Amino acid sequence: MRTFVRQHVPATTAVVSALALAAVFAAVGGVIPPRAVPHHPFVALAPHANAVVSVTAVATILAGVRWARRKEFGKHRVAMLASTLLFVAFLTLYLWHIILEGTTAFGGPDSVYTFVYLPLLAVHILLAIVCIPVVFYALILAGTHSVAELAETHHARAGRIAASLWVVSFTLGTVVYVLLHHAYA
Repeated sequence: MRTFVRQHVPATTAVVSALALAAVFAAVGGVIPPRAVPHHPFVALAPHANAVVSVTAVATILAGVRWARRKEFGKHRVAMLASTLLFVAFLTLYLWHIILEGTTAFGGPDSVYTFVYLPLLAVHILLAIVCIPVVFYALILAGTHSVAELAETHHARAGRIAASLWVVSFTLGTVVYVLLHHAYA
């Protein structure tokens, strides 16, 4: 299987990205019924947990970038695996909350909603969507090639793009969280 994936990184990236995005769109679109996922009172805390996950992910991504620049690839790999696990945790909590609780209504004034909240949310969502295939591409390359072989691939370039998109998306998501749950709660 690893050999097949290694030989078909773009196609594998496309399939995995499509599946991940389909799950997100199905949850947000209400296609997944609430009875399909376990209910627990903790679901109400998911947005707060995700804010912590997002800030932590920004830190691990930035650490991973720094270690890659210093050619400390063992540390880089650990940081990026941690970032990936944090992303999976974020996505799991987010989808769980959306399926069971729906979206959170913005409680602030219309002017802030129109000129601050919506643009931030739109850019956050767009970057999150664009980020998915780039992150998967970099991860699949890293998972199927040795460190020495990665120099002959587009891993470093894809990784720089993925890290940039990831950091901005997680940061904007945190700002959206603050607006929804603290500034205008």
